[in-house]
Amino acid sequence: MNGTRPLALVTGASSGIGFELAKQFAENGFDLVLAAEDLGLGIAADEVRAHGADVHVVRTDLTAPDGVERLLGAVAATGRPVAAAALNAGVGQGGAFLDTDLADELRVIDLNITSTVRLAKGLLPDMVARGEGKLLFMSSVAATVPGSFQAVYNASKSFVQSFAQALRNELEDTGVTVTSVMPGPTETHFFHRAGMEDTRIGRQRKDDPEQVARQGFEALMAGRKKAVAGSVKTKAQAVVSRVVPDSVKAAAHRKAAEPGSGEGK
Repeated sequence: MNGTRPLALVTGASSGIGFELAKQFAENGFDLVLAAEDLGLGIAADEVRAHGADVHVVRTDLTAPDGVERLLGAVAATGRPVAAAALNAGVGQGGAFLDTDLADELRVIDLNITSTVRLAKGLLPDMVARGEGKLLFMSSVAATVPGSFQAVYNASKSFVQSFAQALRNELEDTGVTVTSVMPGPTETHFFHRAGMEDTRIGRQRKDDPEQVARQGFEALMAGRKKAVAGSVKTKAQAVVSRVVPDSVKAAAHRKAAEPGSGEGK
């Protein structure tokens, strides 16, 4: 890395929204550290390099504490300050809570919550010491909805949303901005990995990850506290969600996420 461009970190960068975020950073003059655990990360990195960025790849499992430390160590080894970070890595788990494996639900917590806290703790002190930096948390419109048949995932995004807004307040006089981005259902591998391909939400038309990433990147660069990213439909649903009772939202989520609800759709 030649150090002539600002450095950004993107987790979950091998596909989907994370990959599109990486391209947004590259197209807007950033070099990158990209992290994910799967083999697709190398292919994604090559595509990001085509947009003019120097890219450092870190294959690591962020569900494990040593995986987070490996990533933070790789960032430190660049010898460059992190100007912006997008903590995007996340995973879901569909199904009735009584039927899912505890290990799968704990993986959701380990990646969506614990690694997010660990990375924020590792990145923010240097940003605050420099008096500048931008941190993006990938939340979700799911943060506002009790997630019947996706209970731990939605709860994890509620944590991320609250955590981001609390840090935003704590850091308001430091020069560091915190932005939470809230996409709706997006055309990624998420629903396949979560075992939700037979659900109504798994089979419905979804938002474009490039659109979500572009809107999220713009919100981050503008220093906005939060942004619902995606289609007009997603943004309208987020507005309605503010006034709908939790019991009604839980019932609606059940219809969309219950196993088999997408059969024949």
